Amino acid sequence: MQTIASPPSEVPHIRDLQVSEIPDILKAGWNDFKRAPAFGLMFSGFYVLGGIVLWTVFAAQGEEWWLIPFALGFPLLAPFAAMGLYTVSRRLEAQEPLVWREVIACCVSEKDRQTPSMAMLILMMFMFWVFVAHTTFALFMGLSAFTNISSSPEILFTGNGLMMLAIGSAIGAAFAAILFSFTVVGLPLIMDREIDIITAILTSMRAVAANPVSMAIWGMVIAASLFIGMLPVFLGLFIVLPVLGHASWHMYRRLTA
Repeated sequence: MQTIASPPSEVPHIRDLQVSEIPDILKAGWNDFKRAPAFGLMFSGFYVLGGIVLWTVFAAQGEEWWLIPFALGFPLLAPFAAMGLYTVSRRLEAQEPLVWREVIACCVSEKDRQTPSMAMLILMMFMFWVFVAHTTFALFMGLSAFTNISSSPEILFTGNGLMMLAIGSAIGAAFAAILFSFTVVGLPLIMDREIDIITAILTSMRAVAANPVSMAIWGMVIAASLFIGMLPVFLGLFIVLPVLGHASWHMYRRLTA
């Protein structure tokens, strides 16, 4: 029997967002995490485990410096990490029961919609960032690249090392800003409505353009929180990722009338 596709949804109207609303959005994210902590811990656990595995592999090879581009690029993956949390927040909002089987089924069903295309875009930008970071390291460090940074970290604080960190951070911030403008509304939108990925991205960019100050502050809150969460061997992400993921859903709701 042939499946009938759902009709396309109406593109939402973008409203103005005040900076003063951001604390309330974070509080809403924290409340969702408290109401369903098991889901937040499970979804964030994949990324914490992945970070620990990467650290272990790089440490065993004496190449801990590779954690720098991965850490700087982690905000690029944050929207991808939040997809399961969007489902939880949406069900809490609709006062639907949080049954493990149903939540997982909702996440799995996204494979037949626009979500895989957005996920592929996120992963491609992340891998391209890792390539750019490696190239930047090679260009600035030159022969110093043969030095083991793990045993000689002071090399990062030389003239070339500081320049590399500054330019690499600026490039990483540009990558994050572009992807943030694509996904801050675009990702939850394609999960919430029947809208194609191009329309979702354009709507998300329109939301960022309409609220440049609020969105800039929200992006900095996300980046700073993720970096803080990664400091204690990635364990802080057990709390940071779920709260930000739930809060991102409430940000989407605030931005779309």
